[in-house]
Amino acid sequence: MEKKKITVAIDGYSSCGKSTIAKDLALYAGYVYVDTGAMYRAVALYAMERGIITADSIDEKRLAAALPSISIGFALQPDGSQHTLLNGNDVESRIRTLDVADGASRVSTIGFVRRALVEQQQAMGRDKGIVMDGRDIGTVVFPDAELKIFATASAEVRAERRCRELEEKGTPKPYAEVLENVRERDWRDTHRTESPLRQAADARLMDNSALTREEQSAIIRRWFDETVNSENH
Repeated sequence: MEKKKITVAIDGYSSCGKSTIAKDLALYAGYVYVDTGAMYRAVALYAMERGIITADSIDEKRLAAALPSISIGFALQPDGSQHTLLNGNDVESRIRTLDVADGASRVSTIGFVRRALVEQQQAMGRDKGIVMDGRDIGTVVFPDAELKIFATASAEVRAERRCRELEEKGTPKPYAEVLENVRERDWRDTHRTESPLRQAADARLMDNSALTREEQSAIIRRWFDETVNSENH
């Protein structure tokens, strides 16, 4: 008998490895992976390139009018990675900058943007067999998910990781600037009116401040296997 598929919801702070956890688990389980953060980044990129988002303001009227013409998808690459598509164009490298990350954090506080993307995300997960990561997956998008994980790490550790990522991409930033950005995003994510970041009551906490990727992966896989086995008994 085929095993019953589940929904895995992974939430947590910026730069705490949510996408790494989600990708590893999706590969292990043979599930679909959806990076909801990339969806908000794509909206931010679209708006920034058209002057809808500037350094100090967001034209919400123009953004609301533009939203129906923003199409977001994902394309699997030959190496197994997943790239984000914005209106059919591969924007993966363009959405991974610090500026776009900040734009995504700002745009994600807007209610009508969140509601539109949550609707898309729920449609993607209707048939289960999905691993989705973001800020409100276990609390809003899939409150009935069978496995919920809340990822965290200290702000300092997350800033160090973000600095390494930026260096690898050839766009280094000073540690102090990155740390300040991490803290700003934490505050914005946890204090916004619409779907603030919080740990669901039934989510398992994964503090990976001192864990290797292998150690983290072993724990997550064990949680997944336990959950699937309990669902199939």
